[in-house]
Amino acid sequence: MLLYFSTTYFYFLLSMKTIKKGLPLFTALLLFFTFCYGGNKDDVGYKFELIKEIPHTSVKNQSQSSTCWSFAGMSFFESEMLRLGKPEIDLSEMFVVSHCYRDKAKKYVRLDGKMNFGPGGELFDDFYIANKYGLVPENIFSGITYNEKKHTHGEMDEVLLKMVSAVVENKNSKISPVWENAVNSTIDAYLGQLPDKFDYQGKSFTPESFASEFCGIAGDNYVQITSFTHHPFYEMFSLEVPDNWLWSPFYNVPLDELQEIVDYSIQKGYSVLWATDVSDKGFATSQKGVAVIPDKTVKEMSAAESAKWDSLSEKEKDATYYLFDKPEKEQVITQEYRQLAFENKETTDDHALHLIGLAKDQNGTLYYKVKNSWGNYNSLNGYFYASQSYFKYKTTAIMVNKEAIPESIKKKLNL
Repeated sequence: MLLYFSTTYFYFLLSMKTIKKGLPLFTALLLFFTFCYGGNKDDVGYKFELIKEIPHTSVKNQSQSSTCWSFAGMSFFESEMLRLGKPEIDLSEMFVVSHCYRDKAKKYVRLDGKMNFGPGGELFDDFYIANKYGLVPENIFSGITYNEKKHTHGEMDEVLLKMVSAVVENKNSKISPVWENAVNSTIDAYLGQLPDKFDYQGKSFTPESFASEFCGIAGDNYVQITSFTHHPFYEMFSLEVPDNWLWSPFYNVPLDELQEIVDYSIQKGYSVLWATDVSDKGFATSQKGVAVIPDKTVKEMSAAESAKWDSLSEKEKDATYYLFDKPEKEQVITQEYRQLAFENKETTDDHALHLIGLAKDQNGTLYYKVKNSWGNYNSLNGYFYASQSYFKYKTTAIMVNKEAIPESIKKKLNL
């Protein structure tokens, strides 16, 4: 504090001398207030400068539903429509969820329950539904049928699981021909009856015609890509995560090329669907608006940092593996380090998001601007910035337009 006032006084005297030499009063006062009140604010917190931002729609809220994959997918579709010069629209996430639950139930029964049955899904699921069943606007199918303002799916998820489990256990020695009707009626009760046709902006559509004619989303133009060493690079495999119930295929590329694809996509005006793990303590999007992998953990703190750490409650400590208030050096993420985290389940398939921009912090470190589906839950109104280290470490997969892949990599993938 003493140093601050001494410095302030020095610059005040300097300003006064400057005025006597003929410098305009305004300039001198500007210098004075800059030094008096500027302090070291630039050293506190994260400050981002956008390099590129893709046109996108508003942040939505999945609320109490495990349907991030559908919210991310519809956000991606909406951005693709804007890129194609089509009008801004709010697409129905629950139309996709309803169809997925129906098809997932049939597969669960066929496999005698030997697969994951729940509300989760993969990036490909959105394209699967769009291609097979179409799409509809949000105001045609909201997925809320009773006195709830937001999606609340806990009861529905449990009821549906018990129903399909009862069909598999089958105490009648054979499966009845009406079990699908029972499951579908339950989905209808919670989410609403699926529309066969509807009117939108003065025209009549089926979900299929709306997807093809109005939205113009062709699923064959998009591919899933990942980066793991337990399968050969530049070949396809079905990623072994529980929510990949369709066993959908993923292209496999080296880690540096995975990042290259994302950077190239955004610079060329294409957004990216992102599946990742959000359980890492560096995922501080609520508190700090960032997802980072600092190089220094609490085990390597200075004395001052250690004192701050000791002042935290046990609950706060559990939620704060990293102690960071501003951009710091991050861990170097290698292919091997990333693979180990996937193998030992430190990286799991937790969340789907929408990458809609590229930015840099005050140190020049690059980040991706991310659109989440948790409503306006943080100071950035539902967005956050993920460092490239976090992306390389915690990504399970991405989905991009084929045209958003560098030519050199497309050749290796035979696209």
